[in-house]
Amino acid sequence: MYLNTDRSDPDQQGGEWKIHLKNGLRNFESYLKQIDDQEEKRNYSIVKEKVEAYLKENEQSLAKSVVIFATADQSVWFAEKFQMPVQTEFEWSEVANTEQLRELNQTFPKTGVILTQKEQVKVLDAELGSLKQSHHFQLDLNTEDWREYVGPHESRATVGSGGKSTQQEQFRERFDANRYRWYKSLASIIDRMAKHAGWQHIYVVGDKEEANDLTKHMNKVITGVIHKNMLHHEEKRVIREVVL
Repeated sequence: MYLNTDRSDPDQQGGEWKIHLKNGLRNFESYLKQIDDQEEKRNYSIVKEKVEAYLKENEQSLAKSVVIFATADQSVWFAEKFQMPVQTEFEWSEVANTEQLRELNQTFPKTGVILTQKEQVKVLDAELGSLKQSHHFQLDLNTEDWREYVGPHESRATVGSGGKSTQQEQFRERFDANRYRWYKSLASIIDRMAKHAGWQHIYVVGDKEEANDLTKHMNKVITGVIHKNMLHHEEKRVIREVVL
């Protein structure tokens, strides 16, 4: 099942996807009534119940589309919400119709988005326009090592994040003097992440000098560089603006 749930679509603003869902399922039922196969009808009832339960549970968090592949014996259950629209399509067959999903994967492959802002760097791992994972790095000014924080990041006091104006000025001077070297050490870390994640596209977003320094040191090919500070922006918004 490919179901367009894009609220920005003029034809979807009234929740028309519910009508398309109902009609699509009804067409299956009409087909099954014409064949004498009780097992197939039971299989369909099981799948239908599970699909309807999933959509009801996720109704408030739907994005632009939902793609579901399912079997009655639960050996296959793939249900994902995507930030890209699809053409609504229902199919009941022995072989899954993955054409639209393949097209989405070609258009929006595995992607890394690197957000820089002085001693803080966030790396977003995205696929098919959706966030899979995020990593937050912060430079330890005492050891000059980059440390990754697991879980929600909490602001930590640094020389550059508060205090007197003289301390801030000292931090800026020290950061500008060492930025090239510090970002070089981080670039090797991100290169390894890119290889492990299989990123096909990589975007670097941040202040011009910082973004350019990081780009120069990375071995991976950079798809695009955006000179804009977005480190503290909502992650899904970042992906929409940068990737989509």
